Amino acid sequence: MQRRDFLKNSASTAAAAFAATAVGTGIVAAPAIANAATQPFTGIAPASSLAPPMVKKSLMWGMIKEDLSVMDKFKLLKDLGYDGVELDSPDKLDMKEVLAARDKTGLLIPGTVNSMHWKLPLSDPDPKKREECVKSIEKALWDTKEYGGNTVLVVPGVVTANVSYGEAYERSQVEIRKLLPIAEKTGVKIAIENVWNQFLLSPLEAAKYVDDFKHPMVGWYFDVGNVLRYSWPVSWIEALNKRILKLHLKEFSFKKQNDLGLWKGFDVEFMEGDNNWPEVNKALQKIGYSGWASAEVSGGDRKRLLTIREKMDEVFKA
Repeated sequence: MQRRDFLKNSASTAAAAFAATAVGTGIVAAPAIANAATQPFTGIAPASSLAPPMVKKSLMWGMIKEDLSVMDKFKLLKDLGYDGVELDSPDKLDMKEVLAARDKTGLLIPGTVNSMHWKLPLSDPDPKKREECVKSIEKALWDTKEYGGNTVLVVPGVVTANVSYGEAYERSQVEIRKLLPIAEKTGVKIAIENVWNQFLLSPLEAAKYVDDFKHPMVGWYFDVGNVLRYSWPVSWIEALNKRILKLHLKEFSFKKQNDLGLWKGFDVEFMEGDNNWPEVNKALQKIGYSGWASAEVSGGDRKRLLTIREKMDEVFKA
């Protein structure tokens, strides 16, 4: 065989194998970036040299407003084209029922959201409340291991009139360090999220907060819509880089915020707010992000959930 023909045939074979990987899933993780979220930072490659960000689509369990069993909710999401669903922990769901639904449908559970970090923040002045929150996160870590997920979303602290910025920083880090041995045992990472808690308001500070632990089991759960109140998502993506473990997706409208009130800024559909999704995608591309993206917006019935999934497709094609 001529060398030219050999190369041509080899390229065709490789392309076919790559395409076959995508059949039935809609997701292909490019080999060079498949584990990007866990790899050490080695610099940002030119956008032109990398594939677009490959994501698996998920949403929050509480967004499902259909009156269905756990099994039927899993079936619904799978039928609508979702790859997974995020659960709260601790919660009242029956573990065996959830695992049976996961195994029957193939719908994955990429992680959980700790359900106590607002009621009992890790920054609370009361050590007993902080201890209770730590125990709840510990349970979430074990639950997530059982579910087959790899992150627990944690809001690290809340700055208030009675809790200073410095106190929130110090207390939350002390409490999270107590959880690191459990994270190691379970193999589930603690994913810090940016929320409207008046804490960790800049991307550089957020990166430092993670780096302070000097531990591979702590990373960042980046919420694209939440940061628009403070700065642009691209700046956060560039600063956090490989620290980003997962994504939350939502929109935000400055016009609605100004006209109707702060929280109304979230009341806008994907692609109709002020997120510059093409630039967000480019930034994710540059850091080699490949993983989960979960919608965190107003849910509803089957029709609404399908719309959300279709809008997520639009976001990553922007």
